Amino acid sequence: MDTERVRDSWDAEVDIVVVGFGAAGACAALEAAGHGASVLILDRFHGGGATAASGGVIYAGGGTPYQAAAGYEDTPEEMARYLRLELRGAVSDATLRRFCEGSRADLQWLEEMGMPFDSRLCPYKTSYPTDDYYLYFSGNEQVSHYRTGAKPAPRGHRARGRGISGLAFFGALRNAVRARGIQVRTQTQVQRLIIDHGRVTGVEGRSLPPGSAWASIHRFLSRVNTKAPTYVPPLSRQITSILSWITEHFSRPYRAKARRGVVLAAGGFVFNQAMVGEHAPLFLLCRPLGTVADDGAGIRLGQSAGGNTSHMDRFSGWRFYVPPEVLTRGVLVNRRGERICNEELYGATVANHMIAHGGVAWLVFDRETYRLAIRLLPRQAAAWQMLAMVPMLLLGHRKASTLASLAAKAGVDPEGLLGTMAAYNGAASTGLPDPLGKAPERHIPQGTPPFYAIDCSFASTNGVPCAAMTLGGLSVDEATGEVLRDDGTAIGGLYAAGRNAAGLCSESYVSGLSIADCVFSGRRAGQHAATQQG
Repeated sequence: MDTERVRDSWDAEVDIVVVGFGAAGACAALEAAGHGASVLILDRFHGGGATAASGGVIYAGGGTPYQAAAGYEDTPEEMARYLRLELRGAVSDATLRRFCEGSRADLQWLEEMGMPFDSRLCPYKTSYPTDDYYLYFSGNEQVSHYRTGAKPAPRGHRARGRGISGLAFFGALRNAVRARGIQVRTQTQVQRLIIDHGRVTGVEGRSLPPGSAWASIHRFLSRVNTKAPTYVPPLSRQITSILSWITEHFSRPYRAKARRGVVLAAGGFVFNQAMVGEHAPLFLLCRPLGTVADDGAGIRLGQSAGGNTSHMDRFSGWRFYVPPEVLTRGVLVNRRGERICNEELYGATVANHMIAHGGVAWLVFDRETYRLAIRLLPRQAAAWQMLAMVPMLLLGHRKASTLASLAAKAGVDPEGLLGTMAAYNGAASTGLPDPLGKAPERHIPQGTPPFYAIDCSFASTNGVPCAAMTLGGLSVDEATGEVLRDDGTAIGGLYAAGRNAAGLCSESYVSGLSIADCVFSGRRAGQHAATQQG
């Protein structure tokens, strides 16, 4: 943009403009304000983003008070050893060490922002604990391959709140932003970065006039649309169209000057089918996880300024079939009836294994496991989990008196399944170790008819839908959060955080790591931007 346009009038002038008001944006704004900078947050909808729609879990360790109260010792070194197995080089060892060494401090900082946590430890394996528990093993820490490399410790810290804790997590950050007088303007869509002599100096886009009737309608519909993409996709598409129409016809031009920098924190791109199809088309079969604002707009803004991207082909597919924990006794097979992986792995790790099999998998188990699952489900599943698991267990399965008949109903090769189950049951019944490392207490023979199969495929229509989120984003300087060009140089005045940036969880994911990265990368960007000369 030419310098003549840059000299035009501004609707707002601050030190730092943050684009996106989820966890990453809020943390960037709070950290920058804490260092004396004036901050303006702009959000396309009403704030919260994917964080408010999430479980509100942060991956934290190294000896938190809640780990100690639950009877677990943990150190930054053990935390780093485990995460090194999960991250697989997504960030440098130096950055991983900084994250792990600062984990307790990040958790304490969140508490200072008003966020409540709890030490009640979930005693069984789950994808998400009920309201009785707020600390749990949220990844693969207890699985054989991982526990031999690092001492297991529970690091999934769920914000204390009823139901799904994302609202409680974001609510604390939102209240902290308000308490510190940070400016927030919602219903404002940033469309372009303003660049002067190679440096990002502001943003421009469209904004609905605050207090107008159309702004009120837009706010109401956007709140309804927070969960609709996950649970009622057709309704969400209709609402999204109406919201776009309101913005197009009733918003006004808006320009904000950023004297020290712009932080992009506007989420991933899982709701942009064109981008998903370009980078990882197999995940078009999954249900998008997040909000409709996760359409890649922030990433594209960074690219428009010359920003490079990384790990854009990396996704996290959530193939969870627990709770109840007993379903980990089942055998996960592909179309050929071959076993895919250790069934007690974390759901996103299971999905990673499924990619090599075209995203197709069936969980096979017997009558005893089925009956136990039905009995344990009410004790181990939260109310919202019951909504999915009850129909899946009672209606959304295949059932047959023989494994050969079950294979035919599931579209699995009968000979392959018979061979796999014979080998599995033979080893389990004689006490031999599971070749894929399943724990002995879960390596139980599945030989009592009738037999059951649950469709765990990415495109499952009769099981629990497989949700997915994007992990890649803009390349950033790991010490500052500045967006990098292809040649590795930093773009002056431009930062990225959360799922707008490649970061800690960009290669692989466990529950809580994305929000932990939002806190880590958001604070990093906010602090560095605040120290720049205006």
